[in-house]
Amino acid sequence: MKIALLGYGRMGKEIEKIALSRGHEIVIKKDVDDIIDISLADVAIDFSVPTAAFNNITNCFNNNVPVISGTTGWLDNYDEALEVCKQTKGAFIYASNYSLGVNIFFELNNQLAKMMSALDSYNVTMEEIHHTKKLDAPSGTAITLAEGVIENTDKKSWSLEGEATSENIPINAVRTPDIPGTHTVSYVSEVDTIDIKHTAHNRQGFALGAVIAAEWILGKEGVFSMRDVLNIR
Repeated sequence: MKIALLGYGRMGKEIEKIALSRGHEIVIKKDVDDIIDISLADVAIDFSVPTAAFNNITNCFNNNVPVISGTTGWLDNYDEALEVCKQTKGAFIYASNYSLGVNIFFELNNQLAKMMSALDSYNVTMEEIHHTKKLDAPSGTAITLAEGVIENTDKKSWSLEGEATSENIPINAVRTPDIPGTHTVSYVSEVDTIDIKHTAHNRQGFALGAVIAAEWILGKEGVFSMRDVLNIR
């Protein structure tokens, strides 16, 4: 499989190692302003920056190249990207986190939220901890977790910091050196606290999931998620 890496930072380099170890070829390594011929690739993996992601993704669609995107912070243009995907009969997966463990964690979060939805004595809080070079706060993973709680409870919103209320989920974003990503969801009452937590030890899990998604999407048409890749129903 010939892979275009759109974004060649720390994640791009980790994806390159995993892809090569699985027998794939890297044919493009694109930094933000590089001019490339995307048609050389069988699939593109986009871990770029928010300002470049939309153009990267739609350029792939317009050249019949399926896209795996893990860039966060660009989702104001997400619906427009989906429309281009549909018009070009493209193939697309966007995930805030490609770690196989995190995607299982998302499902645990959804199930716990359903179980807690009738217990109004608990408020929900979240904390995410990342390295100091992370560009966005809260993380896309934390937002996905908050959206999972909102979908399965009476919560209406999330906010960066803020207060835990009957309708709002506060997310505490911490930045400290050399932390790949730690996410905790807490249900707090006067009598006890229930926590679920995912701790990434390195970036290899994110990279492996992205490469597995790229392998899975070849030959497909449409918009998919990691739930499709992992056959989670």
